[in-house]
Amino acid sequence: MSHTSGRPPKFNEPRRPITVTLPDRILRQLDAMGDDRAQAIVKVTEAVVGRNPAGPKQVDLVEVSPGVAVIIVGPCASLRRIEWLRLVETAPGRNLLIIPSGTAVDSLEIAILDLLENSPSLHHEERPLLDELRCRLRSLRREQRISKAEIIFFDTRNLDQHAEKTKETTC
Repeated sequence: MSHTSGRPPKFNEPRRPITVTLPDRILRQLDAMGDDRAQAIVKVTEAVVGRNPAGPKQVDLVEVSPGVAVIIVGPCASLRRIEWLRLVETAPGRNLLIIPSGTAVDSLEIAILDLLENSPSLHHEERPLLDELRCRLRSLRREQRISKAEIIFFDTRNLDQHAEKTKETTC
């Protein structure tokens, strides 16, 4: 009969210990969920990304007005390696893809293809997302169902000082 020492595992799947530093406010919120912070972190994470190990759709077309949709993707560190691409988080783990004005849409398709072909050590969870995104872009491009629009961004540095100046000079 073998005897294992220590307490039983909290989770019935592969796991490992980590150390994180969190704000006191978050620690209080996790403590309010129960005595076990690890269980609380898992509960919150599953509430945000879902219980399904695959999580929500990794590449999703989200309709923003009748007949018009944007592509939203899940987390992907590899996409962040495309220098000119911006991933704007719209919800936890959900990102809108932004390309600079004047950049051809097929440039994104080519950059993703380059990532897939030139990154043999690509994280196993990212390859399906990149494959799906590339296929979706290719399909939409071939069907001529892609158009571009611009989003207005504002520089938020020194926003408080700007607000004070704006109060002084009303429109």
